[in-house]
Amino acid sequence: MSQEQGPEESAVADFLQILEEHRKNCERQGKYVEAEIAKNRLEELKMHEENRRKEAMRSRQIAERLGVEEAHMLEFQQFNTLWDQKFREYDERAAELLDAMRQRHLLDQDEFRKGVEAGPARRPKASKELLDLRRKQVMVAKQGDYADAQKLKTRADALEAEEAERHEREAEQHALLAEVKFMQRQEQELNALRKRIQTGAEEQRHARELDLERLLQRYQNVK
Repeated sequence: MSQEQGPEESAVADFLQILEEHRKNCERQGKYVEAEIAKNRLEELKMHEENRRKEAMRSRQIAERLGVEEAHMLEFQQFNTLWDQKFREYDERAAELLDAMRQRHLLDQDEFRKGVEAGPARRPKASKELLDLRRKQVMVAKQGDYADAQKLKTRADALEAEEAERHEREAEQHALLAEVKFMQRQEQELNALRKRIQTGAEEQRHARELDLERLLQRYQNVK
């Protein structure tokens, strides 16, 4: 009896051996009818046993296949859980980086505006026409012609106020343009960070695809 045989297989093997001995005894004793019955019964039992073994093997194969499928499904679930966590952590980190940069930009904007406001005010440079009027004004006044000197002063004062107003508008436009350029640089910096984050996310997705291909290939090899 083989050590790998189970109780059922052992009992069948013992019964077949007994039946075979009975057939041989009948044959020796000339009991051919009984020997024929024993032979037919042996063939029937052997065929039944062979079918049983095939069915048992088929059952084991199905069980093994189901085991492989179950192990693969478990591994696939773990794979998805791991990568979902990686994606979630990456998105959280990306959001933190974007938020930190936005906060820093707000602080930088505040500092920029304070610097513009605290900067030294540039005195408007008088035009040649205004300088000529002031010289004439002084010259006429020294000559004692105060009426004409007053007229020249009035014209010069009006021109000086006009030039001061124009200078103030130009200074405001200059400050506004500087702020726009400053904001544009910040937006470019933010877009560069977004681009790096997008590239990193694409690299992560590609790495997941490669891992998935390896996982499926292992499954096919085992299957």
